[in-house]
Amino acid sequence: MSTLQAMCDVIRHRGPDDSGYHVDRGCAIGMRRLSIIDLTTGHQPMSNEDGSVWVVFNGEIYNYAELRERLIRQGHRFTTHSDTETLVHLYEEEGTAGFEKLRGMFAFALWDARRRKLLLVRDRLGKKPLYYAALPEGLYFGSELKCLRAAGVPLEVDADALRLYFQFTWIPDPWTAFAGVRRLEAGTWLEYDADGTLDISRYWRMPAPTANTPADFSETATCTKLREIFDESVKMRMIADVPLGAFLSGGIDSSSVVASMALQSSDPVKTFSIGFEEAEYNELSYAAMVARQYKTEHHEILVRPDCINLVQKLVRQFDEPFADSSAIPTYIVSEFAARHVKVALSGDGGDELFGGYESFQIVQKLQRYDAVPQMVRGFFSAVADRLPYSAYGKNYLHMVSRPGAIGRYFESNYAPWHMRKQLLEPEWMLPGDEAYYLRAFGDYLLPGEADPLSQALYFEATAKLTGDMLVKVDRMSMANSLEVRSPLLDHCLAEFAATIPNEWKIRNGVGKYILIRALGDRLPPELLTRSKMGFAVPMSPWLRGPLREMLWDHLTSQKFRDRRIASPEFVRDLLEEHQSGRRDNRTWLWALLVLEMWFREIEEGGVGQECAVKSLAGK
Repeated sequence: MSTLQAMCDVIRHRGPDDSGYHVDRGCAIGMRRLSIIDLTTGHQPMSNEDGSVWVVFNGEIYNYAELRERLIRQGHRFTTHSDTETLVHLYEEEGTAGFEKLRGMFAFALWDARRRKLLLVRDRLGKKPLYYAALPEGLYFGSELKCLRAAGVPLEVDADALRLYFQFTWIPDPWTAFAGVRRLEAGTWLEYDADGTLDISRYWRMPAPTANTPADFSETATCTKLREIFDESVKMRMIADVPLGAFLSGGIDSSSVVASMALQSSDPVKTFSIGFEEAEYNELSYAAMVARQYKTEHHEILVRPDCINLVQKLVRQFDEPFADSSAIPTYIVSEFAARHVKVALSGDGGDELFGGYESFQIVQKLQRYDAVPQMVRGFFSAVADRLPYSAYGKNYLHMVSRPGAIGRYFESNYAPWHMRKQLLEPEWMLPGDEAYYLRAFGDYLLPGEADPLSQALYFEATAKLTGDMLVKVDRMSMANSLEVRSPLLDHCLAEFAATIPNEWKIRNGVGKYILIRALGDRLPPELLTRSKMGFAVPMSPWLRGPLREMLWDHLTSQKFRDRRIASPEFVRDLLEEHQSGRRDNRTWLWALLVLEMWFREIEEGGVGQECAVKSLAGK
């Protein structure tokens, strides 16, 4: 029991309102609750009528009222109005087949006392996290890695996961930074029997994008249907027994969410925006346009460089290397919003599902290289090899020399192989060929005959969304005890988006074309023609200014050199180039800084330095 309490105590930030535990013949489950629905009777763990099924649950089931009514008609007795209780009765009635009926964001553990088995279940798009470690003595699980650390689970650094980190600057599912711990993948459930048998099954998979436009495709009908599903998705996420608001960046996605909320609410919507002193990163004026149009109760905060004091705190919060610098403003806007509300809706998912990233347009342009003979591509590669690192175009030549579209996509959108070869010691390099990507990311790539744009859309909507975007939003919001809901990531909306042909997502160099056609009339015209900014921070000037001392101290230290991961000489070249302004190396420098800070955090936090370094050097 003391271990269970310790595991729950370290994630008190995820649920400061309540705690609960259940122990039964070798099974111990516990939770920390952030009360959103049924504030008085929603205590967990929760059971069915005879106590044969118990559940601990993180998230929200948006269609719980509909499911509850159906289950009552089938003879089940409910003692609360919580969405949590729906899970135990649904499992009683339908077993694991009931998981397909859930509409929401969730990670839950269900103990079937009669069958002596534990089930772990994660939502379709991976909005809620779920980590587990299968050890000889049993199965440990939790919402964050720190739960498993509190349980004393052995945490040896996984060198393969760190190799992936250098490719992406985040670690994709199912890997984690520790060899013995994995993330349960989105859309799957795990069954663990009393005899130690572990099986993982999939109940949902993201549909493949539609590459070609059917002859009967109707723009008008598609826009009508898209608007209907979008508004329904927003409305479902406005159900709460606590104050609720929305993040408002001034972009298409969050502005569309706020517009839909305002049109479906009799009260003013509470909106929260963040800006920077650096004009090129400041979207406050665009957010204010939407706030004025819909008469929201608007709140703004201007971020100044002293927010870099958050860096150490954020590294600790993620528990593993994570170098998406937009985590900084996400944390700040979450902290700001949490002063006023307990739930906030966001615009996450629009770029992934509707082709909003510029990288998708680059993929389209790169298709012309499919016609270039391999002999010519080999010549491009040879020329690139002979160019000095500082030569512009070197990485581009390497990228176009790739024999397949998947390889070109990873080269153009993530860390180039040649750059990693310069930076990393040889044992830290991934193979980087197309066969490796297909083998390593089988669940996140389409069959080889798929067109390049569909491949890119699918990877972003599965691997990157779950491993980067949703990790960032979950950790930064829950660090502030704030629940974030994402209407654009409703699985019904995602399934419909997949049926919309690619050329209606990206048209004439414009991403999210069909989304804008469906919802754009609700927004100020200035938002529809502005350049995409993204939720970024002025990291380049911060690394030359307020973060400079920390950056240089960490990346030129003897500790960093002794890890034998990166070339000290090349790292110094990156530092000097960036400081002088000759080249913007913020992505690499931030990733290296985060990694070194993470190493020091685990060494000081109970995972021995000798163990961690030994496991890396031995790979």
